[in-house]
Amino acid sequence: MVPQSVNRLGLYVHVPFCAQKCSYCDFPSWGGQMSLRQPYVDKVAEEIAARAAGEPRQTADTVYLGGGTPSLLKPSQLTQLLETLRAGYSIAPDAEITCEANPGMVTESFLAAAAAGGVNRLSLGAQASQTGMLRLLGRQHTWRQVEETVDLVASRGITNINVDLMFGLPGQTEDQWADTLRLALQLPVTHLSCYGLIPEEGTALQARLASGALSLPEVEAERRMYDLARAMLAEQGFVQYEISNFAKPGFHCRHNEGCWTRVPYLGFGCAAHSLVGRGERRQNPMSLEGYLRGEAAQTQALTREEQMFETMMLGLRMTRGVTLKAFEDTYGIPLGEVYGSRLAPSLTKGLAVLEDGYLRLTDRGMDLMNAVLLDLME
Repeated sequence: MVPQSVNRLGLYVHVPFCAQKCSYCDFPSWGGQMSLRQPYVDKVAEEIAARAAGEPRQTADTVYLGGGTPSLLKPSQLTQLLETLRAGYSIAPDAEITCEANPGMVTESFLAAAAAGGVNRLSLGAQASQTGMLRLLGRQHTWRQVEETVDLVASRGITNINVDLMFGLPGQTEDQWADTLRLALQLPVTHLSCYGLIPEEGTALQARLASGALSLPEVEAERRMYDLARAMLAEQGFVQYEISNFAKPGFHCRHNEGCWTRVPYLGFGCAAHSLVGRGERRQNPMSLEGYLRGEAAQTQALTREEQMFETMMLGLRMTRGVTLKAFEDTYGIPLGEVYGSRLAPSLTKGLAVLEDGYLRLTDRGMDLMNAVLLDLME
C-alpha cells in the first residue's frame, strides 16, 4: 500500500496567451487571442473556486503562473487569479510564488500587481543575446530589453529572478553561446536555466530543419556548449541541481523540485496537469476553445509500479538523484529490491552511482539518461 498522506502542495495556473508563437514552441499557447483574456481568467477563477470547494482547505507552499506569457495579462486579471487562489487555498507565509514573463512585456503596473499579490520570483524567457538568434526563434525582444526588464523587476523588490537560455540552436556557434552566458552572468539574477534545443514535431523551426533550410550544430559541439555552461556558471557560484537548472545557493526553484519529487500539485487552466495525492494524474482540455466550453478533464489512476517509475524518471533528472530512504518510506520497499537487477548495467558502466543514501546519475549517465530509463522499464 502506498502512503497517500503528504504535507506539501503546489499550485499551477496556465496562461496560454502570446504576442506571437515562437518557432520552436509546441506548448499549448496561442498568439492573436488577446480578446479572450478576460473570459479565460474568469473561467480559470471558476475552476479554482469549484475545485477548492470540493475538498478540505489545503495549504500550498509554491505557486507558479506559467505559459504562454502571463505578463500579457492586465494587472487586474493577474490580481483576480492570485486573489482567487488565496480564497480557495491557504498560501504559506514563506511560499515561493513564481510568474513567467517575456522581456519588454513587463510594465510597472503589472509588477505592482504582482508584488501586491505576493509574487516573489520572476522567470524571464531570454533565450539568446544575438538579435539574429532571437529572430530565428521568433522572439520579439532584444538583449537590451532583457537587461532593462531584469533591472526593473529587481528595483521593484522581486530579486529572485530566473533567466531561460537556449543552446544547440541552428547556426549557433560556441562563441555566440559563450557571449550569451557572459552577458547573463552580468545580470543580478539568482537562477539560470540552460536548455538544449529539442526540435518538436509540428513547430515552424522543425519544419525548416526537415526541409534542409536550417541545420543543427554537431552533437559534439552541442556537448561542448553544455559543458561550457556548467563550467562558467560554477565559476560564478551557480550550483547545478538538475540537468538544465543552475542556482545560487538557496535559490533552487522549489516548485519545479516539487514536481521532480512528486509533491502533489494542482493545475488550473487549459492543458494544465495535476498530480492528485500521489496516485492520480489529471489533465485539463488541451485546447483553449475546449477549456472555455467546459470540456471535462481526463484522469488517470497510477499503479504502484507507475508511481515508482515516475519517482525514478523524475528524480534522476536532479544531480542529487533519488533518495533511498524517501523511496522506501513512500513505497514500503527498498529501491534495490525493485530495481536492483535493472540498475546493475548502469552501475557497472559508470552511468549511475549509489552513495551517501542516494542513487544518482554520473555526468555520462545524464547524457545517456534514456538508456538508463529503458533498463529500468524492462
